[in-house]
Amino acid sequence: MMTLYGCPQTRSARAAWALEEAGAEYAYVAVDLPKGGGRSPDFQAVNPGGKVPALVDDGLTLTESAAICTYIGDRFPESGLTPPPGTAERAKYHQWCFFVIGELEQPLWTIAKHRFALPADWRVPQIEPTALKEFDVALRVFEKGLGDRMYLLGDGFTAADILAALTLNWARKGQVLPDSPRVMRYLERTLSRPALERARQREAAAVAAS
Repeated sequence: MMTLYGCPQTRSARAAWALEEAGAEYAYVAVDLPKGGGRSPDFQAVNPGGKVPALVDDGLTLTESAAICTYIGDRFPESGLTPPPGTAERAKYHQWCFFVIGELEQPLWTIAKHRFALPADWRVPQIEPTALKEFDVALRVFEKGLGDRMYLLGDGFTAADILAALTLNWARKGQVLPDSPRVMRYLERTLSRPALERARQREAAAVAAS
């Protein structure tokens, strides 16, 4: 059985969502990042970077949420989370995953770091307007690429949608997501999936039990 190390309100929600979509059996180990759990010797043995998510499966340890979600999709091909390797659909899947991580998410992380994550004397508030402009540019590319499709690759939901939806929801919670009916309809479709609610419940239960 797989083990997912995670913490609510972090990128580990992506991995938990993918596992629930796949119907996988897994244990969820809560890592209390606010209290320094990422620096504990036990978790450092899993991920020396001290970050979540981390997935352990039969001797394989994976970090980085996009890599984990892709692995889960390949591990459970019947889930449809990843297109078959070597296909044009798989190439487009990778394109969207890399775009979300490299273009759509990065301005949001820059804003978060300089609002609260970095030590106070490292923060540069003046960087936020530039990051907001970068996010707006990436969002327009996303919106145009999505077009009138249900999901990024068409009618089928994939792990690329997990990455995109939770990133866009992060922007919405941070009140930096511009009004876009197309994007909001996409968010409504993706965030209403039952597997996401199951993932949130699993995270909450793991925290309560820790």
